[in-house]
Amino acid sequence: MKEEFWTTFGRYMSPIPSAEGFKINWVNYHTKLKDVYFRMDAGRKAAVISISIEQRDQAIQELYFEQFLELKNILHTTLEEEWVWQLHVPVEDGKIVSRIYTELAGVSVFNRDQWAELISFFKPRIIALDAFWENARYSFEGLK
Repeated sequence: MKEEFWTTFGRYMSPIPSAEGFKINWVNYHTKLKDVYFRMDAGRKAAVISISIEQRDQAIQELYFEQFLELKNILHTTLEEEWVWQLHVPVEDGKIVSRIYTELAGVSVFNRDQWAELISFFKPRIIALDAFWENARYSFEGLK
């Protein structure tokens, strides 16, 4: 059912161009920056959208996180809301990641009646992340 939701979301978003005016795969958004991802996840109890910094070298991961901190006001202005910032968080597979995220509690991807609410949560945020990233990505070029 989860796969069906993401297929539905992808079809819904398909006609919407990127901030640069190009066709884009919104579900599998590529930042084109190694180990930096825009992730969307929906489970039984919540939905989360995040910027996930997954660089194995924690010093480099922290450098990327600090660069995002430099852009925090621009990010929050573009998103029109503030997100949660976490440096060096262990995740289920034992990796340490840093992330910037927001979540919608009390929704389930397994309840079709809530799909519209999930889409309404993800859509403006992934579009805003894309708009933010169109200019912000250049700030990371020297860090590679």
